[in-house]
Amino acid sequence: MTQHTITVRPATPADADTLTQFNIAMAHETEEITLDPATVRSGVDQVLRNTAHGFYLVAEHTGEVVGSLLVTFEWSDWRNGVLWWIQSVYVASAWRRNGVLRRLYQVVHAEATETPEVCGLRLYVEKDNHVAMATYRHLGMSQTNYLVYETEF
Repeated sequence: MTQHTITVRPATPADADTLTQFNIAMAHETEEITLDPATVRSGVDQVLRNTAHGFYLVAEHTGEVVGSLLVTFEWSDWRNGVLWWIQSVYVASAWRRNGVLRRLYQVVHAEATETPEVCGLRLYVEKDNHVAMATYRHLGMSQTNYLVYETEF
């Protein structure tokens, strides 16, 4: 595929179906998890209605959404600032390796560095997703010393 112009913009409610589809596809592709479409759609709608939860960015080529990501927030008392967590990263399969994620990351990075209270960017990656790990390293991110633990309800 030749180099294409990719534009990035904030997601709107009109993107909810695509974001839902992308989230379901990402979970299946990376972790072989089947998500409930109604639950995912409700979660997407919550973010689109309430920016306190975070915000989505979408990447487009000639009006077609070809990638997206979600940014959520974590207060860091150690840094007296907000970490932006990059989540729900997805690029349509036909558009992978064409700079879509790089463009999304460039926009997030630029917005984060222009927002005074933001002290860093983080993301988590499934432990066996070596392709994603290499991609994030290529973007300039580095692995931390932290492991993630959780209790689900």
